[in-house]
Amino acid sequence: MSFFSNSPKPNDIENWVCVLESNTDIEVEMAKNYLSNLKIPSNILSKRDRAYSLNVGEMAMVYLYVPVEFEKKARKALSDLEESSRDLNSGFSEEE
Repeated sequence: MSFFSNSPKPNDIENWVCVLESNTDIEVEMAKNYLSNLKIPSNILSKRDRAYSLNVGEMAMVYLYVPVEFEKKARKALSDLEESSRDLNSGFSEEE
């Protein structure tokens, strides 16, 4: 089994599931740290080609994986994080 394929889709890795896809390392790193604080194990698989400074397209995808048994908890945590981030951002207006 190879961990890398030429596809922009997340790889199938036995007993692990992809819970986040992004083309920015920082977003995936922050999500990984957030899950770590909640005691949810995770690993990053980056398909970014570092020879080129690309952050769009197939050669720039970064994926966050969690063990299958943590999938629901991880998805809920990431959803809650996104929602709270949206709520924080909506509290700021251009007039302030």
